[in-house]
Amino acid sequence: MQQSVRTRIAPTPSGYLHLGNALSFAITAVLARQSGAKTLLRIDDLDQPRVRPAYVADVFDTLAYLGIPWDEGPMDYDAYRATYSQVHRLGLYQAALRQLRAQGKVFACDCSRTTLQHNHPVGVYTGRCKHRGLPLDGNGYCWRIDTDEADLPPSMHYFIVRKKDGMPAYQLTSLIDDVHFGVDLIVRGQDLHDSTAAQLFLAQTLGHRRFGDATVVHHKLLQAANGEKLSKSAGATAIRSLRSAGSSKSAIYREIGKMAGLPTPISGWEDLIPLISVFILPVKP
Repeated sequence: MQQSVRTRIAPTPSGYLHLGNALSFAITAVLARQSGAKTLLRIDDLDQPRVRPAYVADVFDTLAYLGIPWDEGPMDYDAYRATYSQVHRLGLYQAALRQLRAQGKVFACDCSRTTLQHNHPVGVYTGRCKHRGLPLDGNGYCWRIDTDEADLPPSMHYFIVRKKDGMPAYQLTSLIDDVHFGVDLIVRGQDLHDSTAAQLFLAQTLGHRRFGDATVVHHKLLQAANGEKLSKSAGATAIRSLRSAGSSKSAIYREIGKMAGLPTPISGWEDLIPLISVFILPVKP
């Protein structure tokens, strides 16, 4: 593993954390140790209507219960609210949006999900609003970035950088946060390959060249019994529920290892160190 300065754990407090989150945290801890990187805890909470104090508290409770270490960022709920919430970095995100606007890289769009589905069999945005001339300051319009000159996966064609409510969107906030905190080791699930491509394009557009030099590692995901990935919205088994039912830390890790098909039982994240190659996906060309 290449030497790095800083990695991050970046949960979204839109529900209680599940076993798939725990695996991602554990993989990050292993790669941080192997690369010599410090670990930043960054709670991605800008989607405020979905955030609940209990979900934020669950982040700290889960990390502590599983023994996942971090070196920087909030150590408790009060520090998160006072200093580290993404609302404190709104100025950084807005500055990036103003830059994209000044560069002529964004256009307004009023398409609904129904419109997207009508125009494309799987809802991929086809650039319908690019030449409509909708005002960027119009109410209820999102901002999309012009990706005509980029080689991006279809899901990221003209991706959204500002939502219809005027708030910056995930691809932009994630990039700006990683740049702001100097993150140079980014650990993500395989479902975020497309997001990585979008953020690399956005970094180039905004002139954040060092982001392109960061090491990005994608890892395999845990799957539910039906073969789908675990998610909060799908009601995946929450670690909080397992703890309430009496599961120990070791039992939770054993269940993760079992779901991952590991050849030997594990009882903590350190046990993944000799097994980490099982999870790491090859770099896409």
